[in-house]
Amino acid sequence: MARFSWKQKENDASIKEAIDVVRDHGEPLPPIEDHEAFGAVFDRFADAKVVLLGEGTHGTSEFYRARAAITRRLIEHHGFNIVAVEADWPDAARIDAYVRHRAIPDGDDVAFERFPAWMWRNEEVYDFVNWMRGFNKERPEDERVEFRGLDVYSLNSSIRSVLDYLDKVDPEAAKEARGRYGCLSPWQSDPARYGRAVATGQKKSCDDKLLHQLQDILDKRMEYLTSQDSEQFFDAVQNAKIVHAAEHYYRIMYEGATESWNLRDRHMFDTLQSLLARRDNAKAVIWAHNSHIGNAAATAMGWQGEFNIGELCRKAYREEAVLIGFGTDRGTVAAADDWDEPMQVKNVLAARPDSHERIFRDTGLKNFLTDWRENFQEDLKEALSRPRLERAIGVIYRPDTELYSHYFEAVMAEQFDAFVWFEETKAVKPLTHAHGEGMPETYPFGL
Repeated sequence: MARFSWKQKENDASIKEAIDVVRDHGEPLPPIEDHEAFGAVFDRFADAKVVLLGEGTHGTSEFYRARAAITRRLIEHHGFNIVAVEADWPDAARIDAYVRHRAIPDGDDVAFERFPAWMWRNEEVYDFVNWMRGFNKERPEDERVEFRGLDVYSLNSSIRSVLDYLDKVDPEAAKEARGRYGCLSPWQSDPARYGRAVATGQKKSCDDKLLHQLQDILDKRMEYLTSQDSEQFFDAVQNAKIVHAAEHYYRIMYEGATESWNLRDRHMFDTLQSLLARRDNAKAVIWAHNSHIGNAAATAMGWQGEFNIGELCRKAYREEAVLIGFGTDRGTVAAADDWDEPMQVKNVLAARPDSHERIFRDTGLKNFLTDWRENFQEDLKEALSRPRLERAIGVIYRPDTELYSHYFEAVMAEQFDAFVWFEETKAVKPLTHAHGEGMPETYPFGL
């Protein structure tokens, strides 16, 4: 749902001036296929501790391929060692094990199989994670680059992961954990029903039991670390945190969108901080939607009380956090009509005349970067400092109601530090066939 706070009409002269300024500062980008040249344009951000790479949709090939090229450069030449994405922890853990040449986690789960599968099970991500595996191959284990999930939705699989871990290290504790997690058993397949039951007084909250379970694992840290490596313990702790956070998320989603949004992004930020704290000289690249990585305080989201991981990173890391948005005018996108409906390749409408995207389109430049962090680019900051509409397409795209479903107001100069523009884009390619000779279909996603 679009969020509108107020509208400010701009005259033709101010719009033309903004177009001219953006055109003057736009830096043409090399073809994405030239990974080295494309990635080198972003060397200017290498001093950051956290580089957040956005996307204007969850289903655009150019956004994924550009982020991969930038991330490759930051890893190969600038010491970045964590890739954290807007995805569930257990799914990403299977990919992480693959890229770091570790044992695959127990279980029959297939990574990123549930809706929206195409968001991560696509050829663009497949090619990137196989590059990561090759990069890590000859590196010492403690220097390998991680692939992690930040999101909060994996209630079922996180419960299973905690129980699998405790079955190995402490069978008695596993029995107690099953009792505590049993509080959620009737609702595990549809946790939204649990939230509704608590909200309507039909069910008592499981919060205390889940918090006690997390605390018990933390209290036994020294005991568990003698029988298992620190990676498995960290994974168990993170999954226990997710169970607790997910219960809270589904419980408060009936109190309002703001509370549940804030809990989700707070969890993603806390997960990022846990990852950064685990290794020396940690530097992370974040892949998430513009609505998560841009500073929410500069958008209608923030004006109604929501914050996001981008805003939290900016407050915590200041100039060591770089927020880079991505946008497009038109093309195709992989998206669905509604939740749990089939993916379609949909046509993206041209950007509205009153949007930031239209200003970028009307520069006449095809693919380019604008970067306004430096003081000498005050005219660019000024040109992008008016509140204008900005488009956000997620896993659902409804062109018929695009204004109300996909646009919100934002002050781009305060929302991002830089913006990557592709005038025309195409949909990601869902992973449907094998890439590696002799490999099982969709390996490693089909582990």
